[in-house]
Amino acid sequence: MTPGLPRTDRGRLLLLLALATVVTVFTATVPLLRDWFDLRVYYGTIDHWVHHGGRIYDYRVPGTGYGFTYPPFAAVAMLPMALLDLRTAIAAALLLNVAALALILWLLAGPAWRRHGWYGWAVTACVLALFEPLRDTFSFGQVNLLLLALVLTDAALLAGGRTRWAGVGIGLAAAIKLTPALFIGLLLVARRWRAAAVATAVALGATALAASADPDASRFYWTEALWDTNRVGRLAYVSNQSVQGVLARLGETDRAVWAAAVLLVLGVWALRARRAVAAGDWTAAFALTGLAACLVSPVTWVHHLVWLLPSFAVLIRTGHTRIAGALYAVLCTSVVWLWFDDASGVDGFLGSNTYAWITLGLLLWLPAGQQSPERRTGSRSTSTTTTAPSPAAPAISPASVHPEPASFGTAAATVGGVAAAGRSAGFDVSSEPTGSTRLPASKPQSSSERASSYTAEPPPS
Repeated sequence: MTPGLPRTDRGRLLLLLALATVVTVFTATVPLLRDWFDLRVYYGTIDHWVHHGGRIYDYRVPGTGYGFTYPPFAAVAMLPMALLDLRTAIAAALLLNVAALALILWLLAGPAWRRHGWYGWAVTACVLALFEPLRDTFSFGQVNLLLLALVLTDAALLAGGRTRWAGVGIGLAAAIKLTPALFIGLLLVARRWRAAAVATAVALGATALAASADPDASRFYWTEALWDTNRVGRLAYVSNQSVQGVLARLGETDRAVWAAAVLLVLGVWALRARRAVAAGDWTAAFALTGLAACLVSPVTWVHHLVWLLPSFAVLIRTGHTRIAGALYAVLCTSVVWLWFDDASGVDGFLGSNTYAWITLGLLLWLPAGQQSPERRTGSRSTSTTTTAPSPAAPAISPASVHPEPASFGTAAATVGGVAAAGRSAGFDVSSEPTGSTRLPASKPQSSSERASSYTAEPPPS
């Protein structure tokens, strides 16, 4: 149990009540409901495609200029929604996201989770409810948690030596959304050729399946839609916490500058990820890849930052709980929205890109290949009590003094010590639904103003 936390059931209940009160007050103070806008995009697209004979990329949410932006296989994977009404689809999305989050926590925490029982689950649920990327993922009806669960399943297979099916999850995730394709790069950097081949084959097979289902949609996506950033949103929008977003808010539009920055990020990632894999630390390797993917993607909305969750697991596992708590707390505050209207000046440069700085900092300094403090202490104590070898025998170091590679699933089971920073008094309220500190329109799907996670202004028709 984490030192300082209550050890009696009464104390635990009181702490949970306090945390639940904080969560309730916070969520009542900071508007976060997005009216399932992104899920409405998915549902409307499938309905338009299946029931009305329309084209996937022609659909627009009524009153907006926004439609489907994922690869065609994502639409194929979402076909079961054609059998549901919208309310049932929303309920199903909630259940899937909850199940995916539970699997992610289990994969990151491992069997150690059992030590904390109901108390650990309850505390973690309260803490996670404050995390802005998770809040937005649930309230938009996004797919990020499902993709993260697929990728981390492969990480667990690789760390456990069960490599037969390793790569399937990454391949599926890359076929649904392009960002996870960087994990195929991780497999190549790690020289896991078979897993890389499996992931590539699955991604290509899924893409081919989508092409056979709708050749015109596939042709349009890969030749036109993929290269049209206006379909996704305004790059300078404060929700875009990627390197491209930082440059766009600076007014830098030269693609060569962005490409140079991306290459630099990828170089750092490849070096650190390879070292993590060499140390057997697959958790850190996958965490670093998630960080790099968020930085190099042209658009990384706030809800995409659920890819940072493995990094917090690594920080906790390696004994950096206070750092994890501080960074996590910042990501609960919705602080970047203070610069929603004006990101100019030094304060705008630093403040509007706060989440991007956190992501970059974690990429540079996240501990990789390190053991937990408990395992290091155990190794030292064992080595000091080992009987010295006799002069006639060769000196053989005891096995316990050699550091074991940090395996997947050894992270601490709770995210303790995280406090949500409240927003400042007098905070301006906006109708932009992607800002967790701003009130959404009552029915964004019928409004002429932007009401999704991508931009403050609709793209040109």
